[in-house]
Parts: sequence; structure tokens; C-alpha cells
Amino acid sequence: MQKAAFLLYAATVYVLFLATFLYLIGFVGDFPGLPLTVDQGQQSSLAVALTVDIALIALFGAQHSIMARQGFKRKWTRIVPPAIERSTYVLFASLALIILFLCWRPIGAVAWDISSAAGKTLAWGPFAAGWLIVLTSTFLIDHFELFGLRQAWQHARGSRPAAPRLRQPLFYKVVRHPLYSGFFLAFWATPHMTVGHLVLALGLSVYMLIAITYEERDLVSLFGADYEGYRNRTGKLFPRMHKR
Repeated sequence: MQKAAFLLYAATVYVLFLATFLYLIGFVGDFPGLPLTVDQGQQSSLAVALTVDIALIALFGAQHSIMARQGFKRKWTRIVPPAIERSTYVLFASLALIILFLCWRPIGAVAWDISSAAGKTLAWGPFAAGWLIVLTSTFLIDHFELFGLRQAWQHARGSRPAAPRLRQPLFYKVVRHPLYSGFFLAFWATPHMTVGHLVLALGLSVYMLIAITYEERDLVSLFGADYEGYRNRTGKLFPRMHKR
């Protein structure tokens, strides 16, 4: 009964994640027809909007960073069974994004605007490529483990998870964090950049740079000299032009 409940929980959380991820694409791209986007929603004064938006980004970043740390996980799994620990992380991450969607305050002043058809195409191309890189990167490293389904499935089968190993498939041969590279493209590539969108892109970019620092500490602790060598050979977010 418990195994089935864990599987159902993991699957439900995964569906919520998919819905949230798809909405995030539309939210950042300010897609028409959506009730709430980075540029559409409840209006506030500049001071209130900046305060609320920065607080929402900080909440999202804090949830991601704190719950991803090994020290937190060791304590957290005394409460949450290891089989659904990752799914619970994904649940909280999805809720943090949903809160951001619901409470975001647009700031409509324009930072830049590209009006030509060719210019818009050049901007939307990297936007689409960024999301494609993000999604592809999750499958390269094990999409279903990243979002908690594999752990619940292994628990249901009574099998143990395989020992972690350092792999460098496709994008990971040239950059260490292609998933974050994709997000950078997705957040910054737009033909119409409002100040609100700029706050979102800048805030999440700062968070990602901080997150990479902590993630790499964990990876060095896990893989030791192997990761040190990989870090010396490979660029962080963009391909390195020369070898160290």
C-alpha cells in the first residue's frame, strides 16, 4: 500500500511540475491569452512592485538552494522517506513558482524593444533554443531521477538506486551546467524587455550563479579529483575557448 501511495504521489507531483514548467515558458515569454505573465498582472507602484518581485525571486532561490543541500537532505529524510524526498523537493519548487506567478507585479517601463520582423526572429530563436536545451539537459542526466519518479519506482520494486557516477553526455562535454545555460538564454532572449522582465532575468541569473557555486562544492565532495579535472577542462556555462 505504501509503495503504491509513493508512486501515486511521485506521479502527481511530476504532472504538477510539467504544468508549472509549461506555464513558466508562457509566463517568461508573455504569451497572449495567459492571465498572468511577467508583463501581465496586478499593477502596483514601482516601489511595491520591486519589493514584491525581489522577495518572490528570493523565496524561489532560497527554496531551491536550501532544500538541495546535502546537510538539509540528511535531516529532511528523517521526516520525509528517501523514496519521495526528491518528489517533495519538486513539489516545493513547483509551489514556489506558482506563488511567483500569482503574486508577480509587472513593471511596464521598456528596457528595449525590437520592432523589426528579422530582429524579433533573432530574439525568439534563442528563447526557444534555451528551453529546448533545458529540457534536453534533464534527459541527458536522467530526467526521471531528477524529478523523483525513478526513486519512487525503485522503492516500489524493492531495488536500490545505482551509485552516482560522473557522466558527460552531449552538452556536458563542453559545459558543466548546460541546464543553467539554457535558462540564461530563455530568460534574457526577448524582443520586448520590460523592466519587470529585466528584474526577473537579473534576479534569477544571480540566483543561478550562486547555486552553481554550492552545487559544485557538493559535486567535488561527491566525485573528488574526477570532478576537479572535469571542471578544469570544461566551461561553466559556455564552451571554453582554450584548455587549462
